[in-house]
Amino acid sequence: MKMRNIAIIAHVDHGKTTLVNALLAKSGTFRSNEQISDRMMDSNPIEHERGITILAKTTAITYKDTKINIVDTPGHADFGGEVERIMHMVDGCLLLVDAFEGTMPQTRFVLKNALEAHIKPIVVVNKVDRPNADPQKAVDEVLDLFIQLGAPDDLLDFPVVYTSALNMTSSYDPDPASQKEGMDPVFDTILKEIPEPKCDPEGPLQFQPALLDYNEFVGRIGIGTIRSGSLSLGDTVTDMKLDGTTKDFKIMKLFTFQGLRRIEVPHVECGDICAIAGFPELNVGETIVTPGHLNALPKLRVDEPTLQMEFGTNSSPLRGQSGKFVTARVIEDRLYQEIQRDVSLRYRRIPNSETWIVSGRGELHLSVLIETMRREGYELEVSKPRVILKEIDGVKCEPYEDLQIDVPDEYVGDIMDTLGQRGAQMVDMTSNNGETRLTYVIPSRGLLGFVNNFLTLTKGYGIINHTFREYRPVYNHVVGERTIGVLVSVDKGPATPYSIEKVEDHGTMFILPGTICYEGMIVGEHRYPVDLAVNVTAMKPQTNVRSSNKDQTVVLKSPRKMTLEACLDYINSDELVEVTPDAIRMRKRILSTPDRKKFDAKKKDAGADFNQEISNY
Repeated sequence: MKMRNIAIIAHVDHGKTTLVNALLAKSGTFRSNEQISDRMMDSNPIEHERGITILAKTTAITYKDTKINIVDTPGHADFGGEVERIMHMVDGCLLLVDAFEGTMPQTRFVLKNALEAHIKPIVVVNKVDRPNADPQKAVDEVLDLFIQLGAPDDLLDFPVVYTSALNMTSSYDPDPASQKEGMDPVFDTILKEIPEPKCDPEGPLQFQPALLDYNEFVGRIGIGTIRSGSLSLGDTVTDMKLDGTTKDFKIMKLFTFQGLRRIEVPHVECGDICAIAGFPELNVGETIVTPGHLNALPKLRVDEPTLQMEFGTNSSPLRGQSGKFVTARVIEDRLYQEIQRDVSLRYRRIPNSETWIVSGRGELHLSVLIETMRREGYELEVSKPRVILKEIDGVKCEPYEDLQIDVPDEYVGDIMDTLGQRGAQMVDMTSNNGETRLTYVIPSRGLLGFVNNFLTLTKGYGIINHTFREYRPVYNHVVGERTIGVLVSVDKGPATPYSIEKVEDHGTMFILPGTICYEGMIVGEHRYPVDLAVNVTAMKPQTNVRSSNKDQTVVLKSPRKMTLEACLDYINSDELVEVTPDAIRMRKRILSTPDRKKFDAKKKDAGADFNQEISNY
């Protein structure tokens, strides 16, 4: 059977998974009576809730006697490392661009990866039915991007297809009125423009895992493309490891993809994308070869983590009340299981403690892991994220990112002031129809805790995008720490309306009446830049004197809702987030009020104008 291998790449939320949905639905892969859900490829509940793709997924359809393997890639910068490796699995890609937004920061990143891997792109302008969409302008922006990235001349005349993936319509014409039901223009362009896989079916085996999965029954699973030879169930093969050593193992399981299913098969031909199991030490970028034919493929680059945080066993007074997994052993087992499938994740245990340093690609990367563990029944406490510093040529360096912000003109001044305090350097500023686009280069530290603040500053009207740029010498300034103080509980018990009414005059509350509190728990935000110890559990004094306003109802302000990401953004280095299946709480590292005051006094006496994130290294 003829074959094509393609990836779908784009900026976050430009419709990659929705397009895959449309391709699957219109390819005849499903029976006419089979239920087809929205964004079928996003199998993870968190992916559905957030509307993002977290893990790359592989599917396959058959069109005109040709098998088309499709890899749906993540769009968020934290998972960009997978996109880079996927480029080595495929021979072409669909570059998806929103007809209204045009090219965005991640569009540049994914296209750069495709051009560096010499992958031929087909431009798909999606959402042509959006109000105020300008498909032709989007195509012009893509052409400019090709030129800026130094694309070869033969790629500048790229094929373009126009789609509304949500409506499952497509056409070769930018006019939305020309859209017709079905995705045939996309399929036909793939067959016409994307070459068949480059492989040698008669040669010795060469297979390189670009993605990992994990199954507790079969262990680690490597997903990649067979570049030479073929694979059969039960074959003995040699794993050429990245350090130069080799190890033989037997193929215990062999899978290919069809629709939403991973199908167990006895044999896979050259050029096909498949998954293998049988070797627990299999890693991304290694080459699986025929024994005696040690010819390795070029190594794949795995992005190093840029952010780290502490994971620890829950030590609060409410420990173990809602979670099934609370001990250090089960948490470490879970972290080990996670690194079997996520090559961008690292962890190490701090000696003589029940705390681990967990490193990842960004706040979203780590917060998704925390949220997944929480839903699985784990209890843990986590620290404020901090950047990972590197020493380059004897100079301490930190990661910097490209930052692009789109906001209504009225909020530009506040955004510029805030970013200036966070070490950001403006690169460009353009205004159009009441909207301003700001482009910055900023230390990754400066983005910690910024997103929550950004949404408040812009009243939810702003759009923020950022992607890793490079390592630069450390910016010698305190950034990323919250400047406002918090309200900290001094007692244990349920919060009462009587106490909250008195405390809320000092700031903004995070809790409702009835919330179980404990000493050292953060219950609100102070209006001044100092912490304030408060009692939110006191009951109204009972007397035998009748009161004229005895039956008066207490009216409280609505508390501020704090999500997991909001809490991670909010806390300072002397604070932790307690994560349980039933609740997410913020707390001080030192729970005892007297002990915490002594610590704060010592810090003040020492003249501690310091940046905790830098001093930790």
